[in-house]
Amino acid sequence: MKKTHIVTLSFDDGFRKSFYKTAEIYESFKLRACFSVIAQGHLENFRPSINGVPDAGIVPFPKGDFSDWNALKKRGHEVMAHTYDHKNLTTIPLEEAKKDIDRCVEEFERNLRGFSARDSVYNFAYNASNAELDAYALSKFLVVRSQGSTPVNPIPTGRKPVRIGCWSHGPENCDAFFEETLNQFLASAGGWFVFNTHGLDAEGWGPMSSRYLQDLLARLVKLNHVEVLPAGAVVQRLPKPAR
Repeated sequence: MKKTHIVTLSFDDGFRKSFYKTAEIYESFKLRACFSVIAQGHLENFRPSINGVPDAGIVPFPKGDFSDWNALKKRGHEVMAHTYDHKNLTTIPLEEAKKDIDRCVEEFERNLRGFSARDSVYNFAYNASNAELDAYALSKFLVVRSQGSTPVNPIPTGRKPVRIGCWSHGPENCDAFFEETLNQFLASAGGWFVFNTHGLDAEGWGPMSSRYLQDLLARLVKLNHVEVLPAGAVVQRLPKPAR
């Protein structure tokens, strides 16, 4: 049966405990998880802030490092870039934001085995971008992920890089919101549903419960018209764009 619906959950920020647990849950269904991690997230002095206030959705929770991300990638999971230092790039001068993206490329290509920005997804922090930032990131990366007017994208079939629109929900547990939004998508004609969550249970902004994730995947793998895929795997089906 033709797969008319693709579902991608993108887990952001690099929470070590949650990401290993997420990997185990996906592996139990022979699926690949989609992880987006911060280049500087594992450093002791990493203190992202919102308007000068430490980001409570990230700071208190232990993050993994590139040894963890290499281990998860070796297990078959997708690991992509979620910025250099989790700045909202729309709030700083454009030239400074471009340098931030450049540093992100350098760190990932230096530390994540097999990583090439030209074949990868760049996931904006806070899903915040604009046309200028999208264009610059696309000069380095295959595709960008940012806030969409809807979480449903067309299933990509063209040759050009695409912008992936996604939704998220928080700061409270996202299970109920996700369930309602997903069910609307599953009842539709189809497309590519992309939802950005973070940690599991009590970790991160808008976490998903591990029990819900387990039950969700158990349901989705039984639907013949649905595929559960990482974001990069969807885009990498396309012919590589000319650069």
